[in-house]
Amino acid sequence: MSRREFLTKGGAAAVAAGAAALSAPAVAQTASDVVRWRMASSFPKSVEILFGTAEFIARRVGQLTGGKFQISTHAAGEIVPPLQVLDAVEKGTIECGHTAPYYFIGKDPAWAMGTCIPFGLNSRQYNAWWVHGGGEKLFNDFTREAGVVSFLAGNTGSQMGGWFKKEIKGVADLKGLKFRTGGMGGQVLTKLGVVAQQLPAGEIYSALEKGTIDAAEFTVPADDERLNLNKIAKFYYYPGWNEGGAALSLQVNAKALEALPEAYRFALQAATAEANTWMQSRYDASNPAALKRLVQGGAVLKAYPPAVMDACFKANQELMGEASAKSPAFKRMYEHMVAFQRDQVAWFRVAEGQFDNFMSRQKL
Repeated sequence: MSRREFLTKGGAAAVAAGAAALSAPAVAQTASDVVRWRMASSFPKSVEILFGTAEFIARRVGQLTGGKFQISTHAAGEIVPPLQVLDAVEKGTIECGHTAPYYFIGKDPAWAMGTCIPFGLNSRQYNAWWVHGGGEKLFNDFTREAGVVSFLAGNTGSQMGGWFKKEIKGVADLKGLKFRTGGMGGQVLTKLGVVAQQLPAGEIYSALEKGTIDAAEFTVPADDERLNLNKIAKFYYYPGWNEGGAALSLQVNAKALEALPEAYRFALQAATAEANTWMQSRYDASNPAALKRLVQGGAVLKAYPPAVMDACFKANQELMGEASAKSPAFKRMYEHMVAFQRDQVAWFRVAEGQFDNFMSRQKL
């Protein structure tokens, strides 16, 4: 089903099936009236690309509707705590929230599929899965059960592995390590003896400084530099096997969306699609210089030892089986995504991978 069909035909069914208990936010019914929404972000203003993407969406919606559809943006904690954005959207406290769906795997592991799973798709592959591979319909079939419609709205690209106070020379060094990480990566590491914690961005530096955690991963150099994580832990590991391409989304209350004039729904769709491109291109433009500054400032860049990568991969295979047994929605999306990934990896190995490997060896 196309997004247009989903919004215009499936919206009513979604409201009836999953959102009957929600209190409907007050929205205008005609395009001649001004519609005002509130958008909560899971991110503080200090991570300016992540929060800036929410601002970008709101600005573009206003521009596309001649100021008739106005969305105010609110940083983490201004309306609701960062890890309660989805709850607020489900309840109708706010009309929409910009967040990483994998923050909410405590509700159902299937929420991870809206961001990423360990050793999953890279960002380009994820976009292909979502837009042309059936991922959008699969994920929204799941989210609308909670009265929520999900719009893809950003990607960090492949992330870093994290900041550590001590070197990780082997799997044994992970045992007992208190590590901040998001999504299902923490569950993988738990199998290897790590004490995984999911903390919002604004709390990571303090936790590292106080010793509440020993290590932390957030996203990429552009964000990590702003959070000053290098000032507490100097060993900077890669690759971020747990987040090979982390997608962000705009979670929208289904009743609020259905009540919008059609033109405004299309404006929201267009703005989030544009934001999806804007975010990753901004990160790709910002990360090289940020990484240089971090290394020049004393960060020690390290690749995860092969034994650690292999152990994490094996533990992840076990976790995927467990999550599939627990959640039919996760199993459905996981099997679909893995089948898609097999073909994508084969293709990338032929062209993209060979080209990238060649260029990485050249002196430019």
